Amino acid sequence: MIHGNRLRQSFPFTILLGLFGLLSLTVNAQTDISKGIFAKGQLGPAENFTGKAWNTGLVPQDSTLTTLVGNVYFEPGARSNWHTHPAGQILIITDGAGYHQIQGQPRQKLKKGDVVSCPPDVPHWHGASEKTGMQQLYIVPNTEKGIVKWMQAVTDTEYQDKKK
Repeated sequence: MIHGNRLRQSFPFTILLGLFGLLSLTVNAQTDISKGIFAKGQLGPAENFTGKAWNTGLVPQDSTLTTLVGNVYFEPGARSNWHTHPAGQILIITDGAGYHQIQGQPRQKLKKGDVVSCPPDVPHWHGASEKTGMQQLYIVPNTEKGIVKWMQAVTDTEYQDKKK
């Protein structure tokens, strides 16, 4: 009888602990955006990125589709260098938060669901926010014109959007 009472008294406590455990797993799964629907991929070269950015190619360049598609995961604080695309680029933010800036324009905040169109041959950069990573799909059309021209690194002042 005493053993049965202990079981009844501890059973609600066990259920409560289990619910907290499930809630913890759910919260962690929602905040860890590095595990997107695509593989993390290859670490981007340090000469083109500040911090760690991981690239997975999804649709390779070919002469039929002439479109390149991939996924990039930027760790918090990571960003691309300034760069251009001869035929432009489309970004679709699939998770997290970050920034995008076209040269000569203010830095724009990005969040899940945002779509960005980068004009042809116009310098721009994109990357994660300081505290949250960012997942993005990129689409580079008309690859027969070229894919990317890398330029200088984005300075900390530019990244932090502080006026010089």
